[in-house]
Amino acid sequence: MYEELDKIRQQALASIAAAETPAQLNTVRVGVIGKKGQLTTILRGMSTLTAEERPLFGKRANEIKEELETKLAEQLHLLQELEKNRRLAAERLDVTLPGRRLHMGRRHILTQVMEEIQNIFQRMGFEIVEGPEVELDYYNFEALNIPREHPARDMQDSFYIDAEVLLRTHTSPVQARVYEARVPSVPVRIIAPGKVYRRDDDATHSPMFHQVEGFVIDRRISMADLKGTLLTFARQMFGEQREIRLRPSFFPFTEPSAEVDISCMKCGGAGCRVCSHTGWLEILGAGMVHPRVLEMPGYDPEEVSGFAFGMGVERIAMLKYGIDDLRLFFENDLRFLQQF
Repeated sequence: MYEELDKIRQQALASIAAAETPAQLNTVRVGVIGKKGQLTTILRGMSTLTAEERPLFGKRANEIKEELETKLAEQLHLLQELEKNRRLAAERLDVTLPGRRLHMGRRHILTQVMEEIQNIFQRMGFEIVEGPEVELDYYNFEALNIPREHPARDMQDSFYIDAEVLLRTHTSPVQARVYEARVPSVPVRIIAPGKVYRRDDDATHSPMFHQVEGFVIDRRISMADLKGTLLTFARQMFGEQREIRLRPSFFPFTEPSAEVDISCMKCGGAGCRVCSHTGWLEILGAGMVHPRVLEMPGYDPEEVSGFAFGMGVERIAMLKYGIDDLRLFFENDLRFLQQF
C-alpha cells in the first residue's frame, strides 16, 4: 500500500504541474483528494493493516495530502497570475493612437424653444405651473366657458378616455385650476407649458404637440397690457425689429379675442412668399379673460380683470428657424436634429 500511495503522489504532482487552467487543476484535486478521490479511497482500505502499521500509514497519507494541497494552491495562484497578465496584455491601451472624439448629445429643438419661451416670460415676472395631461372634461372645457354640446368643442377633436376624462386638448385647463386654487388672491401671473393632444396629423398638425398658455389676473388689466407683453415677447424671441398686430377673433374663454401676428422676419413686412405677400405671420391667439371664466372659481369680474394667450411651441420653432414640416420634429432624423 505504501507503493500505491507513492504512485498516487507522483501522478498527482505530475498532473498538477501539467494543468494549464484552473478548471483542469480542479479536476486533479477532485480526482486525488476529493470525497471519492484516489487518496481518500486508499485511506478507507487501512482496515487491512495491523494496529502497529495504521498510525504510520495514516501519518504518511496526511503528509502527502498536505503536500498536494500546497502544490494545488501554488499552481492555482500561478495560473491566475498568468491569466491576469494575459488579459492585461490583450487590453493594453496604445497611447500612440489618435483620440476618438465623443459625440455629445444635445437638447431637442423643441426643448430649446420651450426653455427660451419660459425664460422670456420668467424675466417678465411670470411663474411656471404645470398641470395633468389626462384631464377632466370640466377643467378642459366647462370651466373655460365651453359647456357640453357647445359648437366650440368641434374645433378641438379630442381623445376621450370616458365621458368625463380625456387627454387635454390645450394647456388652458391649468388656467382654470390656478384660478380655483388661488381665488381671491391677485396678482396672478402664470405660464403653463406642456404637451397637448388632438386628432390631427399632417404637415402642419400632429396628434401630440406642445403649447404654452399664459395668463395674468389683477386689478385694472387691459388690452394694452396684453399687447405690451406680447410685443416684448415677440422682440425677444424673433428680434428687436419685430412688430405685432392684433386681429379680431373668437375664443370661448376670452372676450374680446384676437389672433396675434408678427411682422415677417424674411421681408420685414414688405411682403414675400414666406408671409404670402401679407407682411405678417400668425403666431398665437389671445384675449381678455371672459367674465364667466373669472366668475366660476369665485373672482369678481367687476373688481379684477385679466388677459390670456396661448401659443404652439412647434409653430414658434417653425417660424424662428424656417422649418416647413411639423413632422420633422418627431421623426428623430439626426440630419435634421443636429442642425440645432
